[in-house]
Amino acid sequence: MNPVNNNAAQAVSQVLKNYFEGLYRCDTQLLRQVFHPAAIYACATDGELLTMGMAEYFPIVDKRVSPASRGDARTDRIVSIDFVGPVTALAKVQCSIVPKHFTDLLSMVFVENRWQIIAKVFHYELEPAPGNA
Repeated sequence: MNPVNNNAAQAVSQVLKNYFEGLYRCDTQLLRQVFHPAAIYACATDGELLTMGMAEYFPIVDKRVSPASRGDARTDRIVSIDFVGPVTALAKVQCSIVPKHFTDLLSMVFVENRWQIIAKVFHYELEPAPGNA
């Protein structure tokens, strides 16, 4: 972590904790607090680029069975936070929504007096099916 200032590092870490909690509970109210309304979601793991905005992404999360309700173990972890200026950061994080294990690159900006995720670009690995390990 490149400490631009300790307050910024703490604020970004708190946003990331809320991000993890929102995903674990499928809580789009909490996720709306961490994502900027104009944020983009992007993945190319399946060989084709998938992109969407928050208006498309949140209904998908709302329909999921939450990892919390299944009692899934949490694998959340902040790998790194790099500040590229006083109002821009890039966080690399990992988490799981079984059977997928994600590595997310979260571009963050400090706007409207708070840190927000403006872009989520991610890759995932699938857990091997039972008996195929």
